[in-house]
Amino acid sequence: MEFACSHVVCNWSPDGEGPVPPPLPPRRLRKPRPTSLPLPPLPSPQLPLAPLSLPPPVPPRGDKQEGESRLAANVNVISLSVGKLVDISQASGMETFQTPVICGKCSAALSCLSCTQRNVWVCEFCGRENSVNDRLEKVCIGQRAGVHSDDIYLSTESDDDYQNLEDTLVVFCVDISGSMSVTTEVTKSSGSIAHISRLESMQDALQRALTSLLQESPHRRVALVTFNDDVVIYGDGTSTPLTLRDWALVDYDHIWQQSVAYSIPHCIAETCSHLLQRVKDLREHGATCLGPAALASVAMASRYPGSKVVLCTDGRANIGLGEIEQNPSLSSSSHVPYFYRKLALQAVESGVIISVMTFEGTDCRLADIGRLADTTGGRVNMVSIGTVATEIHSASVDNVLATGVTATLLAPEGICFPYEDEKNHKLVRDIGNVTKGLEMTFQFAVKPEFIETFLQKSTLPFQVQLSFKTRDQQKVTRVITEQRPVTTCRRVDAGSLNTAVLGVHCAQLCARLTMEGQVQEAQRQLKAQQDLLNQISRQRPMQQEENIYGNWMDTMTVICDDITAESQTLSDEAAKVMYQMKRASSDTDYSNISEIRRTTVWKN
Repeated sequence: MEFACSHVVCNWSPDGEGPVPPPLPPRRLRKPRPTSLPLPPLPSPQLPLAPLSLPPPVPPRGDKQEGESRLAANVNVISLSVGKLVDISQASGMETFQTPVICGKCSAALSCLSCTQRNVWVCEFCGRENSVNDRLEKVCIGQRAGVHSDDIYLSTESDDDYQNLEDTLVVFCVDISGSMSVTTEVTKSSGSIAHISRLESMQDALQRALTSLLQESPHRRVALVTFNDDVVIYGDGTSTPLTLRDWALVDYDHIWQQSVAYSIPHCIAETCSHLLQRVKDLREHGATCLGPAALASVAMASRYPGSKVVLCTDGRANIGLGEIEQNPSLSSSSHVPYFYRKLALQAVESGVIISVMTFEGTDCRLADIGRLADTTGGRVNMVSIGTVATEIHSASVDNVLATGVTATLLAPEGICFPYEDEKNHKLVRDIGNVTKGLEMTFQFAVKPEFIETFLQKSTLPFQVQLSFKTRDQQKVTRVITEQRPVTTCRRVDAGSLNTAVLGVHCAQLCARLTMEGQVQEAQRQLKAQQDLLNQISRQRPMQQEENIYGNWMDTMTVICDDITAESQTLSDEAAKVMYQMKRASSDTDYSNISEIRRTTVWKN
């Protein structure tokens, strides 16, 4: 089962502060109020107490059980292994249906947890009464009553004709500006010393990638785009190149239209020699119009859902669309150029994945351009002369499992999802493209006015709906419904928690908050999770993966603690770590991530 909860505790505040204990009996410090008047609300623990007439400290409560402790971290976390769930080839033995029965209010799907009487289904998530005929009830519920169901719905409708899985496009978008002439001293296999420029290493990497694609996917299409003062679209290398310059570099619609119309008719088996020659003839000079080149590349790839753009650069975008200021303020969503947000969303809509790689020791403002990869599901990395070939090959591998993915998470009314735009019991997340290993986590909490109601329940229902298109354009909806037990005690045994879920969630959430500029909240979450790990370590030996999670938290703590002035911006090294943490997965080893040091995290 790839739909996991760390724990379900019903006494959580909506801001994720942790379990809320029952109100203390009122102190008899003064004459009691008449019973007809409500007592004033208890003061928030975050507010300073009045400086005068303080009562003596409250003695510790006596409800603490052996092996239990009060948790400051929110352990109500759900984990979705999206990469596995959209791979319906792994669910070939499951029964499939055509259309789910949907609640008219909250859009929950009829499931094994649903109860119908006289053709009326009272939604277990919102309470609405829905009419259900006998035939649909039998199809959607059948004999599967229980605490878990996993249903796949295959639509008979299709917007597109059949698409060959190899009929996708890889666009190599390469920086050939003047800074690509910078050389690095390397030792050859013969033992001699040589100086290799960034462009020379890039040319060698592209030649290797083209050769590998020819051998592994001979029917795949490959295109080349370069940028310096101009953008040159070589396409598959067999046609006359298209050059965009001057005013065209600031006209979004013009670039898109020209690039979409540029034909790429041939596969790599027919064009490899042409592309190899184009790569060999590249020369470095000029500035860096990265934004227009990225736009042109996405436009070309948009014709083939599931395509990839591999963007390689060694400098900050300084002309044309997407030009980045020399000295911006502290990294936050308010200053990230609008251009990159718009292009990333357009790429998601077109089913295009963008990977971004920059050279070590440069300042490319990875926090900004990395948004292209982070939003579309691509890779964000920094390369050296020796690693650029391996990274380009990895980024170009055809590993797209599904496009246009949307996840809907439903819980009963009274549940909310902290740190999300939606403040109710339903959360919708547009994911876009999905590759193998994608894991997403969400935390939930109980609204204070619903605590007593939920404490009377033994279980709570949860449902996940994944809507997506497979690589052959089949429309699929997968609905997973579970009933989870409720912990009614005020304190939780920390040793029983799923640290894999909690560790991945902490990494993803804190990295996201940091990139959004909510640094203090990220620091608070990190401190709570570190305290939780310490509690777990006191109750049982730490496992290897738990030590890795602690390593993640320590690394992000270093980055967050170094944010001291608005004049600073996130360095490329720190941005790379943050983007990797946003994609943290329990299947991936990030144990070497703590190599980041304070001296390399921030640049003025």
